[in-house]
Amino acid sequence: MSDDTPSPDLGRSYPTSDENGDTGGGDGGDCPCSAEVAGETRPSIYQDFYGDARAEMERRDYAKALATIGGLTAIGSLTAPLIGLSQVFEREYTGPIYSDGVALIDDAGERITEDRLSEGEQLTVFPEPRPGLADSPTLLVRFPEDAYGGDTNSAFTVSGYAAYSKVCTHAGCMVADRDGQTLVCPCHSGRFDPLSGAAVTGGPPPRSLPQLPITLSSEGHLVATGDFEGPIGAGGE
Repeated sequence: MSDDTPSPDLGRSYPTSDENGDTGGGDGGDCPCSAEVAGETRPSIYQDFYGDARAEMERRDYAKALATIGGLTAIGSLTAPLIGLSQVFEREYTGPIYSDGVALIDDAGERITEDRLSEGEQLTVFPEPRPGLADSPTLLVRFPEDAYGGDTNSAFTVSGYAAYSKVCTHAGCMVADRDGQTLVCPCHSGRFDPLSGAAVTGGPPPRSLPQLPITLSSEGHLVATGDFEGPIGAGGE
């Protein structure tokens, strides 16, 4: 093909500007889809996209999308440990709650030293390696050593401290109340005597709260020497 060969007609023409700035040319006449750029008319494909109002809306939508994604990511990072925590409480566990040498801790994770309670006081404690287990809440009480009797296993006490499961043997509620020296379950008014091995003194519970064997470690904090002497909560004899 020589240089004189005419270019093929593509069947489309674009408007051009004359010396007066008027547009025209081709068989399309004025083209509503054109825009003036640098003194000449070009197809609207050359328009500055970011100058368009619709583009501004799209940029805002894009920014909102990024903000939403960022927020979901932050929530996800907080949700992960919460999911892990719920698994600790919900998972089934059939092993011992306490074992020999397991430290007793409070709800802040602090170990219980010998001087933590005064006589007549009580505290809810947990096994250090397994504080989230449903059967782990334990009532720690302190009375004069010679005040204990009845069904109390004196070998399980130390320095006036005795420890019992906090889970009521009637319906599994937490024995959270107290009337004088008597431990009281708020659900059905089960009553237990901590000076007599947490024996039942009133209400529907069928048996005493299991006692936990405890002693003092060489570092001066309370530890278990084994697990509860009986089954935890409702059921079991």
